Amino acid sequence: MLSLPTLESSPVRRLPSWLKRPLPSGNGNFYTEELLRELRLETVCENARCPNRPECYSRRTATFMILGNVCTRPCGFCSVSKGTPEILEADEPERVAEASFRLGLKHVVITSVTRDDLPDGGADHFYRCILAVRARTGAAVEVLTPDFLGDHAAIERVLEARPEVYNHNMETVPRLYRKVRGRASYQRSLDLLDHVKRTAPETVTKSGLMLGLGETTEELFEVLADLRAIQCDTLTLGQYLAPTLKHIPVARYIPVEEFDELATRARTLGFKQVVAGPFVRSSYHADEMVPGHTHHEPQPDAST
Repeated sequence: MLSLPTLESSPVRRLPSWLKRPLPSGNGNFYTEELLRELRLETVCENARCPNRPECYSRRTATFMILGNVCTRPCGFCSVSKGTPEILEADEPERVAEASFRLGLKHVVITSVTRDDLPDGGADHFYRCILAVRARTGAAVEVLTPDFLGDHAAIERVLEARPEVYNHNMETVPRLYRKVRGRASYQRSLDLLDHVKRTAPETVTKSGLMLGLGETTEELFEVLADLRAIQCDTLTLGQYLAPTLKHIPVARYIPVEEFDELATRARTLGFKQVVAGPFVRSSYHADEMVPGHTHHEPQPDAST
């Protein structure tokens, strides 16, 4: 049985060989960056320092981050700026829709910073973005929302726009929540996904966890059992990478073969789709994570 170490493991600094990847070629990266700059749009790819950004931008895709680029919660793992957010931009839904159209996206992923300062947490803005994207492109829409402080009315407002996929990441195991997720609540996040499935059973529910923060295998599978108990459909497991030395250090880098074994074991719990690997992120190749599709895990540099 796999046994991941506990938080007391020594912090790891040097990246292992399987976390080295070649940079993509072509001008897709430049095109995507210029388009996002022209339309004044934020992406989680950029703000969260995602290691897949060069590849995704080269494929002319991105995960749009709405509601500004300043978060009201100081999570220990995240590089998105924290502080007092600016006012909402009323034309942002149309700009997201325009970018989706010009990128030729058939599956659009929309996430956001957490906006605890707003009465509805930004739920109506999500609603407007979904409708604008669908009207402009006809694309399927996946949302990755904050917890809205457990406000069912806010969750239901997002669901009124009928996103095909509703994602909310558990991120880590309960024992590590205070250190990793700050003011978030494990039960509140679980209840959100449960409410989505009960309210809109046809909606694909999805969640993800970062590994290497100090969790054990037993703790991980307790979370996965909780997710299956509320009929969560899709699961992503990826390697946590500290954005800077000021963030929570990596306790362990998980080898590729361990991710494979974890995915195999997770599928036995009944998830319709499980994607696990060092570079996996919740929105990476998101169109392929819909049940029935095949996901292709990025490959490390063959020269390493």
